[in-house]
Amino acid sequence: MAAFRGLTVLLTGAAGGFGRCLAERLATEGARLVLSDLREEPLAELACSLDTETAFLAGDVAEEELSERLVALAEERFGGLDVAINNAGIAQAFVKLHLIPSDEARRVIDVDLLGIFYAMKHQLPLMERQYRREKRRAAIVNVASVAGLTGAPRLAIYSAAKHGVIGLTRTAAAEYATRGIRINAVCPSYARTEMVTGVLAMTQAKASRAEAGLTRGVPMRRLAEIEEVAEVILFAANPNNSFMTGQALAADGGILAI
Repeated sequence: MAAFRGLTVLLTGAAGGFGRCLAERLATEGARLVLSDLREEPLAELACSLDTETAFLAGDVAEEELSERLVALAEERFGGLDVAINNAGIAQAFVKLHLIPSDEARRVIDVDLLGIFYAMKHQLPLMERQYRREKRRAAIVNVASVAGLTGAPRLAIYSAAKHGVIGLTRTAAAEYATRGIRINAVCPSYARTEMVTGVLAMTQAKASRAEAGLTRGVPMRRLAEIEEVAEVILFAANPNNSFMTGQALAADGGILAI
């Protein structure tokens, strides 16, 4: 992981789940961090706990201004941006399509799809300028979902948003492949995050029975641990992984193998 030492990494959704794990790992390796999360208090607590140079800004990724301000913060505080991990996202109620409230559907699209679009819209111009001026290479990792690679019963709008994230990732990767920017997506299946435990809590079944139902189609028959998914995200972001772009990496316990 020494490959991240001295690099500036922008990370959204930093205060919980994958984000907190990634922030702690990257700080240990000496990356400079620009952190964001919707929740200001836990974000500030995280930033203060890390033994590295850190800047943070709370806000909603569904609002384009946040993405613009985060990129400006990276440039002002640390002189540029080497890696962006667009991790912030929300789930939906675990119900059939016709039962999804329309306002909930719009919110999922705003956060999970447009949030990624806004992020890349503002990250890419800075990264492109850096490459043009200094041959400074950069990487973007978008956290999608295995639901973006296949159908996901009872998660229709979430699946649609994550399919969109993969489409944005692959298209941008092709557009910027000669500009020194690699862009990949990581597609976890159900992991032991607050978002997944929240989905489980929405069901009427007991927690153990709900978890067993959720993992019935997973060959490994379990949820992913947060650290396992973080490893894949770091692999995609690692600058030594310099010839991989436009990929949607499934961390799914074997779902897509069957």
